[in-house]
Amino acid sequence: MRSITIPFAQGLLGKLALSVSVVAALTSLSSPAAWAEERALIIARDMDINSLDPHRAWCDTCQIYNTSVYEQLFTVGADNQLKPLLALSYESNADQTEFTFKLNPAAKFSDGSPVEAKDVVWTFQRLKNIKGSASFVADPIASMETPDAHTVIFKLVASNSEFPSLTAGQMSGILNSDVLIAQGAVADETAAEKDEAEGWMMTNSAGSGPFVLGAYEPNTELRLVRNDAYWGDAPGVPEVIFRQVKDAVSQAQMLQSGSVDLAMQIDPDTLKTLEGSDVVIYNKPSFNFVYLTLSPGAKDNEVALTPEVREAVSLAVNRAELIEFTLGGQGQPIATPIPLGFPGGDGHTMPEFNPEKAKELLAAAGHADGFAISAVYPDLNVYGVDFNLAMQKIQQDLSKVGIAVNLQPVPFPNWREQANGDGIPMSMVFFAPDFFGTSQYVDVFGLIEGSVWSNRASGGGEPIVNPNMAAVRDAALAAATPEEAAAKWFEAGEMMIEDRVILPLVSPDIILAHAPDLKGVRYSACCNLPLAEISIGE
Repeated sequence: MRSITIPFAQGLLGKLALSVSVVAALTSLSSPAAWAEERALIIARDMDINSLDPHRAWCDTCQIYNTSVYEQLFTVGADNQLKPLLALSYESNADQTEFTFKLNPAAKFSDGSPVEAKDVVWTFQRLKNIKGSASFVADPIASMETPDAHTVIFKLVASNSEFPSLTAGQMSGILNSDVLIAQGAVADETAAEKDEAEGWMMTNSAGSGPFVLGAYEPNTELRLVRNDAYWGDAPGVPEVIFRQVKDAVSQAQMLQSGSVDLAMQIDPDTLKTLEGSDVVIYNKPSFNFVYLTLSPGAKDNEVALTPEVREAVSLAVNRAELIEFTLGGQGQPIATPIPLGFPGGDGHTMPEFNPEKAKELLAAAGHADGFAISAVYPDLNVYGVDFNLAMQKIQQDLSKVGIAVNLQPVPFPNWREQANGDGIPMSMVFFAPDFFGTSQYVDVFGLIEGSVWSNRASGGGEPIVNPNMAAVRDAALAAATPEEAAAKWFEAGEMMIEDRVILPLVSPDIILAHAPDLKGVRYSACCNLPLAEISIGE
């Protein structure tokens, strides 16, 4: 606070006059009139919220919410490097099985209470025991210790060089344990059955983030309000209002009319309608991707999907035309199911388009006259990719080499049930990162026993496994340096290319359209859209 010196010669009346003016000035800065000059940030978005409990929330909008209302030990900066958040620093032992985090003693929850080691331990215990979609984050933890109120020691079940990145994931936000226990939250082994806090968390929040939950009306509106007790730099807007707007055309119209400030799901066709306006377009490559799948063990297979047949399918798909057809060119080709920009994701040879070679492979495999295959896929439009249009294009491509594709779009829950049951011969799906780390891709797409796509590719039969994949993953997680880890992740990426159970098609660009007076809009690997960085003003 700046000090003011008043000469004694001014006398008592002078002092009183100056004191009144200072008080008036300070009062004006904090008065409702001064705050009224600020306005809420209004965002148009097709919201996919399934929960506002960070340990149960699993959606793209949830990613924004979880990193705006709650905070993680670390976060990911614009350069995709880890940055301290609730923790000041961390250290690991030589084999990366033990990590010690030092908490920032200034960190406080929105009720003013300090963020302490006990809250970190309780949070990760609940995350693990709630047995939700995000619980894999806590699976590597064997035990936790708290030598003092601002130190947490994580002891892991195995080497894991990506553990600090896991703590920066949106699902790793630290919860106010005292508040949530009072609302029926449970962190022990009975959490999956006995935790009752989700209902309270749909109308309240208990985090340390720059915003708190204002109100939520499902399928209509989500409101976040500036956290007046925030311990860090205050966010640039007093309130954020998400409005449920399903289609890109409506989002663009609302943006042009001034009824919203930011439209988050503009597709390439709608983007053309904004040309020549004062709307600002943020267009960057994303870490999301859409992929084709081939499951050799699916029970509906009419022919054996051998490695040669899977390679023929890959060769027959014209990915460049697909990207132009579905996204107007607003996307990047991708070779392996590791995002471009992630460790091990860059430098792979892009898949070849060679229908003549595809025919040769099919003939050698005994399918010179072709064959038929069922393609069951979710009836979705994701990241601007209309799955029906994309699958129609793939159907046309494959017909030219003699493969007849029977398209069967279904609701997403139906697709999931079949994919996890008898399997699906061919499908199209999407994936977005849960944290900035490559292990998640090997654990999902790598043919390791028990992995998601090892199970789905087998259709409930004998597991389809690449015998070398697990060792490469484990070597990457035990690597002493990021460079050594990246080399191993690249090796894993090459192996997934050769397995050809997952055929990546495109990494769609992120297109955000916003009013010209918005500043600080960016896409983030950890947070999707960092709300606290956005401000409104000329």
